Amino acid sequence: MNQTLYSVEQVADLLGLHPRTVRNFVRDGKLKAIRAGKQYRIAAEDLAAMTGRPTSSFEPEPLRRTRYVEVSSIVEIDAIDPETTQRITNLLVGTAGSQDGDDALLHVEIVYNEQRARLKVILIGDIGAISLMLKLLHTVLGG
Repeated sequence: MNQTLYSVEQVADLLGLHPRTVRNFVRDGKLKAIRAGKQYRIAAEDLAAMTGRPTSSFEPEPLRRTRYVEVSSIVEIDAIDPETTQRITNLLVGTAGSQDGDDALLHVEIVYNEQRARLKVILIGDIGAISLMLKLLHTVLGG
């Protein structure tokens, strides 16, 4: 018989409760548990009976089996005027906003120091999306 047993701490995490509350449920007879030494073990079936949720809802999510590569890139550009900065900002933010789906997650942050005429572009996201953004930036800068 392969039965899933949870510790008090695991049940507390699953239910969003404090472990002391779970122990009180056990002591008050609201939650059936097995005593193993000085600790309690709660069967998935008993947890399901108390909560009214199916046992499968307490099983952990399967591990993600697809690889995701995230890139962080910082580009600093000196001697850049406010108009070019605005063009770059519009292009990058607009492109980032048009990315669809979870695999195209992209974060763009732009900081312009007008006194030093310096632009800092911070890109974080999917390797393909970052590659596209860097190519766009290269093209706008005339590279």
